Amino acid sequence: MMGRPSLALTLSTIATLIVSPYSSRAQLLPPAKPAAHVKIIKGPALESAVPDMATLRWTSTNPGGDDDHYAVAHYGTDPHDLSETARSHIRLNRNHPETIFRVRLIGLKPQTTYYYWVTSMGSGGRIDPAKSGINQFTTPSPGKVITAYPQPK
Repeated sequence: MMGRPSLALTLSTIATLIVSPYSSRAQLLPPAKPAAHVKIIKGPALESAVPDMATLRWTSTNPGGDDDHYAVAHYGTDPHDLSETARSHIRLNRNHPETIFRVRLIGLKPQTTYYYWVTSMGSGGRIDPAKSGINQFTTPSPGKVITAYPQPK
């Protein structure tokens, strides 16, 4: 003899019926067409720093391609050996003509000058054509903070 289904099973079935039609429609869009010309239009520059960490910021024209993107910095203490790499995730907005990128560098040494260049890449590994020149910043001494953005008033 078959018993009545439990209330939990009934609610589970109802939830599946309600959610399933929507979840099957909530598909990710295919990648946008990569932009033909991408350029950095502002920066890169130091946004903030503490003795062991820094955040770099720059704005580029929207690179298109994968919505999931990464801000990428190549850096080091020797301008001829920028072998350290940092990357930070960002999600592109297809409707904006520009994108602000930020990347966090961690494990830095206090009162040390670092050299860097930046670019961006899609989640599939495609490097965007915009690349900065080499720039530099110096981390503050212990207990100090550098805040370069927003600009102090």
